[in-house]
Amino acid sequence: MTHGFETLAIHAGQEPDPATGAVVPPIYQTSTYAQDAVGHPRRGYEYSRTTNPTRDALQECLAAIEGGRRALAFASGLAAEDTLLRTVCQPGDHVVIPDDAYGGTYRLFAKVAQRWGLDFTPASIHSVDAVRDAMTDRTKIVWLETPTNPLLGIADIAALAQVAHDRGALLVVDNTFASPYLQQPLHLGADVVVHSTTKYIGGHSDVVGGALVGDDDELLGRLAYHQNAMGAVSGPFDAWLTMRGIKTLGVRMDRHCDNAEKVVEFLTRHKAVGQVLYPGLPDHHGHEIAAKQMRRFGGMVSFRAAGGEEAAVDICNRAKLFVLGESLGGVESLIEHPGRMTHASAAGSPLEVPGDLVRLSVGIETIDDLLADLEQALAR
Repeated sequence: MTHGFETLAIHAGQEPDPATGAVVPPIYQTSTYAQDAVGHPRRGYEYSRTTNPTRDALQECLAAIEGGRRALAFASGLAAEDTLLRTVCQPGDHVVIPDDAYGGTYRLFAKVAQRWGLDFTPASIHSVDAVRDAMTDRTKIVWLETPTNPLLGIADIAALAQVAHDRGALLVVDNTFASPYLQQPLHLGADVVVHSTTKYIGGHSDVVGGALVGDDDELLGRLAYHQNAMGAVSGPFDAWLTMRGIKTLGVRMDRHCDNAEKVVEFLTRHKAVGQVLYPGLPDHHGHEIAAKQMRRFGGMVSFRAAGGEEAAVDICNRAKLFVLGESLGGVESLIEHPGRMTHASAAGSPLEVPGDLVRLSVGIETIDDLLADLEQALAR
């Protein structure tokens, strides 16, 4: 039977506990398990780095809501990324990455993977030709974010999947900004979807996690082997918190989008704002593609301060209801200066962000309160 997104978010992997009838999956806070005999672990459970029932429940739910066959849960989004890279690639291989990407992802490539021997080339994911031109005969992965962090660029997933596959590469899509509720890249041709489940999936700024989701059993089997061998897995309580967040993902995302659209309308009329970056705007360069592959346009909004970098910093410092902090996707609204915060590691690189940029993670508070806070923060 085919179920809707909200039904899957609440029920997939989360049947009532057969022992007690508990409607919420138990937290199996254990490191090891009693075995029935040597070589015969009970229901396959022997050690919680390898498998844990709470993490299994989360992984089943993540696969269902992302439209994949299997999901793997990790201790963080970067742990998921690192496991993927070291599973698929080896020294001497090459990856195409966005020229606008999360600073931590760039740091992983530039400061960790490159020292291991993995080469990479930043390219504009807005252009199919630019991505194709950046590929070499050593390219194993084309890596996308869409929307990108923090400039909210949009990539045509289906077109770039074809480009990657034509050259024998995998298409990996970081779907963190959109969430599975707004976009499902596997249905558009992606091979693996990456999430920082810390963000919209968890949704409450109280747990750190990551995930990989895919359809190919052989690839997912290799990823699962490395998940266990490398060990950066989601703990049982973290898995339980993430599942709790997933249950309300659909309703939260609708409210995030509602509020973001009103924030964008306000910012586009304000004299202290030079440019608003949001894929829901008709003049956004990726608007038509976003409208085709996303349910709605998301809760992330970036804008450039008309007064330059110091004005952008002052706006961040004056905000009150918008909490000055890194991360995103929680129920509370956040504001940050990417150039000095989340993307400081990209300074001086092709991924350096404009100094006048401010990034908002628009929460689910009363919209009039959010607009009033922005009004006072933008006042000069």
